[in-house]
Amino acid sequence: AQQHHWQIKADGKYFRRVVASPKPQRIVELAIIKNLLASHHVVIAAGGGGIACIEQAAKLHGVAVVIDKDLSASLLATELDADRLIILTDIDGVYQHWQSPQQEKIAHINTTALAKLSFAAGSMQPKVVAACEFVQKTKRPASIGKLNQLPQILQQQGTVITV
Repeated sequence: AQQHHWQIKADGKYFRRVVASPKPQRIVELAIIKNLLASHHVVIAAGGGGIACIEQAAKLHGVAVVIDKDLSASLLATELDADRLIILTDIDGVYQHWQSPQQEKIAHINTTALAKLSFAAGSMQPKVVAACEFVQKTKRPASIGKLNQLPQILQQQGTVITV
């Protein structure tokens, strides 16, 4: 940490480097992604949030930050004019009072009601924020659910978020 001027924090029994996590502003390769989609290619983009960079003197330079994958997915879906944003995770939807006796799955909710609830900052909160941003900007639905339940999520299972 001293040698590289890094900030390090405990993460359970391990340590990790802490870096800023700015909100993604644009998808640099958007035109290429649109061209590939128009040519009927399957495109995998913005994985892990993408590679963070800044533009200086008309050139891109990598920076040591972490771009949130959910916000990147929301931005990409919005820019692509997607019909729907689907965020897949390790649980079957968004839960109110997660891991408490009052735990309750939210099947369908609008962005106004969802904004009044709180979620864990490092897990569900970024997914909820990203889904709400997509819904508010596009007026189209977003879904959050379990990775291995995509067919069910496509049939309105998981948590569906609307305007």
